Amino acid sequence: MATPSDDTPGGGGVDDSNLGLIEHPDLNFPTEMPKPRVMAAFAFAQFALFVALVGPPTVSIAIKLTAVVGSDNAPQAAGLVLGIGAIAAVVAGPVFGYLSDRTTGPLGRRRPWMVGGSVGLALCLLVIAVSDSIPVLIAGWFAAQLVANASLAAYLATIADQIPVHRHASISALVNVAQQSGILVAVYAVSFLSSNMIAIFMVPAVIGVIGMVVYSLVLPDKPLVSKPPSLGGREWLSLIWVSPRLHPDFAWAFLSRFLFFIGLFMFTSFRLFWMQDHIGLDTDSAAAVVATGVLIYTVILMVSGQIAGMVSDRIKRRKPLVFASVVVSAIGFGLLAVVDSVSGFYLVEAILGIAYGIYFGADLALVIEVLPDPNNVAKDLGIFNIANAAPQSLAPLVGAGLLAVGAGGQNYTLLYIVSGVIALLGAIAILPVKKVR
Repeated sequence: MATPSDDTPGGGGVDDSNLGLIEHPDLNFPTEMPKPRVMAAFAFAQFALFVALVGPPTVSIAIKLTAVVGSDNAPQAAGLVLGIGAIAAVVAGPVFGYLSDRTTGPLGRRRPWMVGGSVGLALCLLVIAVSDSIPVLIAGWFAAQLVANASLAAYLATIADQIPVHRHASISALVNVAQQSGILVAVYAVSFLSSNMIAIFMVPAVIGVIGMVVYSLVLPDKPLVSKPPSLGGREWLSLIWVSPRLHPDFAWAFLSRFLFFIGLFMFTSFRLFWMQDHIGLDTDSAAAVVATGVLIYTVILMVSGQIAGMVSDRIKRRKPLVFASVVVSAIGFGLLAVVDSVSGFYLVEAILGIAYGIYFGADLALVIEVLPDPNNVAKDLGIFNIANAAPQSLAPLVGAGLLAVGAGGQNYTLLYIVSGVIALLGAIAILPVKKVR
């Protein structure tokens, strides 16, 4: 992060590049790492939240909808439930991030939202577990995404609150390892508990609550004595908009992440169908191959992410690693256009594991260093989260259209070539960032 000056965010004067917000006197940039117990709880909280949040869309909701509407109608119902939920994720990040930034009281700015959001997620998952109504399931998952992202927005803001800038890449890598571990555990936990509809939702939910409570108990969350001054309607507009003209680095980083995740979700949304249609596996075999591929991907990602985070902090550079990782991922997507075997698929998963490990080892650190306003870290991270959430809705629609080009509706070659090109554009988009090397 650039050193604050009098005419930049965090410089002690009026920041006319961000709607006139003024640096708040209660806030200071951290200079020392938190205690080890705080860092351990930090990692466990990310792991636990993703066990609770990722299990449902990955497996649990599919099992639930199969029981409610039958296997023939479950895919369409799942698209409706998950698609509407993704809209909530887009909205929730900036709104609840903004509220977290402005929260006063003895509990601090982040604790109430982290704990409250995780408890709210557990309650929503309970409603989903016991309901047999599609409208209730839609409403339940929409609400679950709202409160989960409220917890996540406050949690991610603690990186900027607690971690010195020269350690951001290492911590970004730690976040990613915890997140991917949570995803892997969620998939296997739901598989193990699949015969008990309550358990497949509530066991992960309880883990999520425990993780956020433990972190909140040890987090040195400094209370905000007074709220920053309100700017009325202009301030609410800032919840969904950061001017690309005034903050070009933020805009380029946003575009890079958005394009990168479009490519990612075009891959993940259709890889099971690719196994069935392109490789010729039955459903059970395809699911088993995908699970093994995810395991390979996750293990390699954990290793490459930690190495990339340490290297990025040591050389004090983010952009080269982000650029290289996106290029490698584009190569992986392109290979899917010519791969026609299970072993080839595993190779692609390994390549993508390397790419995404490097990416997440450096990208979050880059993002934190280009945030527009130090007073509203959670809000700005929430806006940036739109680059993660929106592709979850857009990528399946774009991918379905690409598959339909030509005869048979199985144009996977075109799908993955386009995925690779989009990812390459994401790599190019990171190059104009000037504030971060």
